[in-house]
Amino acid sequence: MSTTICQVMGFIVSSLGVAGCIVSTAMDMWSTQDLYDNPVTAVFQYQGLWRSCVRQSSGFTECRPYFTILGLPAMFQAVRALMIVGIVLGILGLFVCIFALKCIRIGNMEDSAKANMTLTSGIMFIVAGLCAITGVSVFANMLVTNFWMSTANMYQGMQNVQNRYTFGSALFVGWVAGGLALVGGIMMCLACRGLIPEESRYKAVSYNASGRNISYRTGPYKVGSGYEPETKARKGAGYEEAARSEDGRRSYPSKYDYV
Repeated sequence: MSTTICQVMGFIVSSLGVAGCIVSTAMDMWSTQDLYDNPVTAVFQYQGLWRSCVRQSSGFTECRPYFTILGLPAMFQAVRALMIVGIVLGILGLFVCIFALKCIRIGNMEDSAKANMTLTSGIMFIVAGLCAITGVSVFANMLVTNFWMSTANMYQGMQNVQNRYTFGSALFVGWVAGGLALVGGIMMCLACRGLIPEESRYKAVSYNASGRNISYRTGPYKVGSGYEPETKARKGAGYEEAARSEDGRRSYPSKYDYV
């Protein structure tokens, strides 16, 4: 029961993470204009991965997509690629995880196959979460670098050179979504261990003797009273193990052999 709960919870958490990655990638507020020095402005600018927008004080918003790919910075394109890879892996992991759920029976699928599919989906979720976290962190690093460069230019008297941008809401959504996908993938990997059949975990190993096969049979232990004579048992054992002499005659032990 705990394995099923862990698997279902991992599926739900991973689904939320993948949905958050899609929302974060589609959002336009990856970077917003810093209004620290100018709180009252007629124009507010913010940018996303796919387009830049301008919102006027009247409430009118105009967005313009990026018409070029080669003209964008290399790190910006890397962030795009990381987010797309994370979304694709997350969606594939969801499809695999649906068929791997223990509460869903498809034909005569064995538990070992479900365990492998659960492990595969968990690895996909982990990679998707790492891609999302890495992409958002790289974009945040770009914002921090540009912010301090713009601040240094402002202190040098060049206030109208360029606007300063700070973190947008899409970055926080991306960090949370990547963390959820990562946690969901770890839960799926933990649930995989409970789906593996016990007979496949511990396989019996048989050892054969190098020489002739010798079978040992254990019989019941008979407790003696201590008063039975032992000479009869010794005599019987002596006569049964008698060896032949060199001339072919059978030699019997004498009474002096038992002393």
